[in-house]
Amino acid sequence: MFWTKNVCRLLLKYFASKPEIGRLSQKVGNFRILASSCLRCDRAMSDCSSSDDISSLLKSVEVSRLMVPGDANLSGNVHGGTTLKMVEEAGSIIATRYYNVAKKKLCPDDYESGAAALVRVERTHFIQPMYIGEVAELTAEITFTSSHSIEVCVTVWAENIIKGEKRLANKAVLWYVPLSLGNPPRLLSVPSLPCVDPKAFEEGQKRYEKQKEERANHQHTKVRHIRPSVSDEDIEIHTVSYSQSVLRHLMSVSECAGYEYAPGGVIMKLMDECAGIVAFKHCRTNVVTVSLDTTNFHEMIKKGSLITLTGYITFTSAKSMEIEVVVDSELVRSGEPKTVRAVSAFLTFVSLDENHRPVKVPQLKISNEEERQRNDMGKIRYEARKRQRLESQGQS
Repeated sequence: MFWTKNVCRLLLKYFASKPEIGRLSQKVGNFRILASSCLRCDRAMSDCSSSDDISSLLKSVEVSRLMVPGDANLSGNVHGGTTLKMVEEAGSIIATRYYNVAKKKLCPDDYESGAAALVRVERTHFIQPMYIGEVAELTAEITFTSSHSIEVCVTVWAENIIKGEKRLANKAVLWYVPLSLGNPPRLLSVPSLPCVDPKAFEEGQKRYEKQKEERANHQHTKVRHIRPSVSDEDIEIHTVSYSQSVLRHLMSVSECAGYEYAPGGVIMKLMDECAGIVAFKHCRTNVVTVSLDTTNFHEMIKKGSLITLTGYITFTSAKSMEIEVVVDSELVRSGEPKTVRAVSAFLTFVSLDENHRPVKVPQLKISNEEERQRNDMGKIRYEARKRQRLESQGQS
């Protein structure tokens, strides 16, 4: 590693003095990334070798919980929101632990207590359902760190402890940033991940740049609030207006885990509940979450805020339905009626029969041009999900 480190340093100095070379060859650019990662990896390895505590942080965090009736619907299916909340909790634990222990050990002069805040969830598929009485086993692992963010991969297994069977239920990738505990919170720097292979670092850097660009370009839907339909007989069935649902929730102290802001998992659970109501009203059958599209959290929701979740169908295929949920937050104690859009997401649900098998979904009836445009965009997203699923199946 000593030889690699010194060669990398010499070559980086040479390329820095000859910028025209880097413009002539993409391979040179790739080498610059690789060389930088070698040096970063070498520093991290020396940190790792001198600290067993930091090394232990690379080991995965495992969380287990028994699924009880309060976690599921009447048919015994565990709510997708329950799974998302557990996933985010596991990710938050390892991200917060890594920042505090690593920063205190490697950069004691620059250390300030902080907590990890969720900023993004990559597209997540619910591979297999979980049921009451099963044990959810979650494994969280840090896969990449940038100067201010932490990527965490969480795997969920469902175990039937009576039959001794275990199956893969969910896999998710989440991005966190460490924030100070003061008010207002400040963005904190993240120590480099120790013992990282240069190739793994290069791949992680690409994922980081991709999500950074997508977050910067993301725009929330400017949804027009439609009149809620609670036993309104004048609203036609299977229309957007018929199944649209609105939930209002006051973010309590107990939900904020001792911090000033609500964890992302709490918000995702509420979003899934809102979308589930929409799906149930549209189908009038048992429904389950099958996927959550990439979701960006742009505004933190403060303790004591009143949040309004609006959910409505955007698209239906033969056996699935896409539902968009938008979350608006209002700090009611501020004295000013200011509402901000904190997060929005697309969730996909399927309708199940009494034997938990997918059945056909009633097709959405379009009422106006705005709904037609949302339906057309939903179809594009549906086709993209389908292609991605087929590609992932082919790779496996």
